[in-house]
Amino acid sequence: MCIFLGIDIIKLSFKEVCTFYMGILSKDQIRQMIKHYGIKDAKDIHEALKDMFSETIQEMLEAELDEHLGYSKYDYKNKETTNSRNGKRSKKILSDLGEFEIEVPRDRDGDFEPVVVKNHQRSVSGIEDQVIGMYAKGMTTRDIAAQLEKIYGIDASPTLISKITDKILPLAQEWQNRPLEPIYPIIFMDAIHYKVRQDGKVICKAAYAVIGVNIEGKKDVLGLWIGENETAKYWLQVLNDLKNRGVKDILIASIDGLNGFSDAIRAVFPNTDIQRCIVHQIRNSLSYVSYKDRKAFAKELKEVYSAINEQTALIELEKLEEKWGEKYYISLKSWRNNWDELSAYFKYPDEIRKIIYTTNSMESYNRQLRKVTKSKSIFPSDDSLFKSLYLATADITQKWCTKLRDWHLILAQLSIYFEDRINPYL
Repeated sequence: MCIFLGIDIIKLSFKEVCTFYMGILSKDQIRQMIKHYGIKDAKDIHEALKDMFSETIQEMLEAELDEHLGYSKYDYKNKETTNSRNGKRSKKILSDLGEFEIEVPRDRDGDFEPVVVKNHQRSVSGIEDQVIGMYAKGMTTRDIAAQLEKIYGIDASPTLISKITDKILPLAQEWQNRPLEPIYPIIFMDAIHYKVRQDGKVICKAAYAVIGVNIEGKKDVLGLWIGENETAKYWLQVLNDLKNRGVKDILIASIDGLNGFSDAIRAVFPNTDIQRCIVHQIRNSLSYVSYKDRKAFAKELKEVYSAINEQTALIELEKLEEKWGEKYYISLKSWRNNWDELSAYFKYPDEIRKIIYTTNSMESYNRQLRKVTKSKSIFPSDDSLFKSLYLATADITQKWCTKLRDWHLILAQLSIYFEDRINPYL
């Protein structure tokens, strides 16, 4: 119904609408249009095109109702139905030409569903895409409404903006539930915290994220999960979700030091090598060291984690304990208690070590998420937080199109370390 002369008018941009109307009107018709609308400048042209666009849609709606009823208005001779016209209702519509009002015809039976502008449709333009784009960049619904008013003269309420962005939720859920690859050589796991309104209260919630490096050496965010606080129990749900979506094996997982995290991974993927983030561990250790000793302590601690192999690292750790153990027992105790997971990267060559010894990939991703969400101190719901993170993630991952550096060497080494597990997928 919205096709006119073979062109889908609803999908035209402002420039295309101008071209469309100018292309189908003769010079005499253009002169008549200038006289009819009193066109004097570019603004008048814009208003005239908006009126013409509105009139075109109005005529399309009337034509749709004619077809629905089976007879034209006042053509009672060809009426073969008990249904009939039943007045009109006003409706404001957004378009690339601005906001305008149409009169949607109704039928007495109430079963007329227009195609050109559906009953619950409020926009016939690409403005929705722009709204979603602005939302993805971290703008609040009120900021977006103000921007639309400034640029297009459109009075769009924050509620309407929210409804427009809600349209991406089905796409986000489809992305969240998409099938995954059977094996990921390396994954990074972490959570970032946000304030969300729930049951009239503002509570802190954790947004769980998993970044996976596939067999081709390309990174991707495997999913986002919203839960209360960060717990090993919830990470278990996340890992089970990955498994249910097709992941059969993970070779190496780089994680932070959350209690029970390793147990959750091993419960789902028992053969995965676990590497605790060294950067997180260093920060945690230095937090127990007084400021006056911090520089010297950090320098000697570096000899541990930058050692050429595990044996040398243990020797350096013993030296550190001899010098600082009595004064900073708590700081060094964690290294001993978690050594198996802190030292996992020593078994691999430098190319792999550089990737897994820290969750830098995840830290970088989190920084970009915070940059986008910093203007929103409190999210009104889980869905609001999820769609913000999804849109930001879609924007961030567009740049992740290249393989990790030296991936061909890394894959060759992994195929030796994990021969039986990785080779079937090569």
